[in-house]
Amino acid sequence: MKYNNVGLSGLKVSELCLGTMTFGRETGAEEARAILDAALAAGVNFIDTANTYAKGASETLIGDLLRDRRHEVVIATKFGNPVTPAPNNGGTSRAHILRAVEDSLSRLRTDYLDIYYVHHIDPDTPLEETLRALDDLVRQGKVRYIGCSNFEAWRLLESIWISETRNLARFVIYQPQYNLLVRDIEDEIIPVAERKQVGVVPWGPLAGGLLTGKYRGVGETLAGTRSQDGQGFSNRIPFLSPNSEATLGTLLDVAAELGRSPASVAIRWLLEQPAVPSVILGARTVEQFSTNLAASGWQLPAEARARLDKVSAPAPRYPKDSELTRKHRPA
Repeated sequence: MKYNNVGLSGLKVSELCLGTMTFGRETGAEEARAILDAALAAGVNFIDTANTYAKGASETLIGDLLRDRRHEVVIATKFGNPVTPAPNNGGTSRAHILRAVEDSLSRLRTDYLDIYYVHHIDPDTPLEETLRALDDLVRQGKVRYIGCSNFEAWRLLESIWISETRNLARFVIYQPQYNLLVRDIEDEIIPVAERKQVGVVPWGPLAGGLLTGKYRGVGETLAGTRSQDGQGFSNRIPFLSPNSEATLGTLLDVAAELGRSPASVAIRWLLEQPAVPSVILGARTVEQFSTNLAASGWQLPAEARARLDKVSAPAPRYPKDSELTRKHRPA
């Protein structure tokens, strides 16, 4: 297992991160223990959760399972989604943050969080209020590093500017949707992350299961999977690139030629992208997680990577592609 620094920090995380959104929901305690044991045995030291995953049960289960191994892992959790209908029990206000962190610490059975993410944007709360509250938690030792998820590029950049100009703790990690079928962040967010040294840790690396090899087409559904019950699957469809069918076909071809699973190839492609220190792997069973572990410890051949890059390339966007093309035109 390879370990990489998170952004400009000294924190080192495994290139594969265990995502636990299913823990306490589809995945019961015994299966969760088996998945966690397999992850730790493989060298995974990075665990991702959120305070609203399974209504808090994911954090509780992780806290129970890691009771004697807390020092071995980097735990990341998130806040921001509504916990209850009460007006101050969600969002990124100081009022909610100070309550949410105590609840997460209690469920996780720990006195500190390695990484604390803003889960979603909150247009009703000034960024400075959020960042000052998070800075207080860092200074108190309850949080070691802060990050955000699903921010637009301008919001990420403004947050970093506020932190740098006011001497506050700043985001060192960013969690977006990113995979072979959804490459939108390459336009603006990846350049920001590289310039400001923010680690990009993708969620949804398999596009809700589309890149696992189970499906032969983007619109196909299978019994007993998320495609049938709609859990996160149908929500992704509007964001898929127009060339998704061609990309899926090329992925299946490349995987067959390399003798590897489509999932491991898709994850490997992500791990070789700029600014990506780790990729989040969710799994409902230990078999699923063990299969995805095969993405670690090798490199995509240059020709295979070039084919995947080309077939999945996003459509040209203005102004970025227009200006880059203009640089090479004759005067």
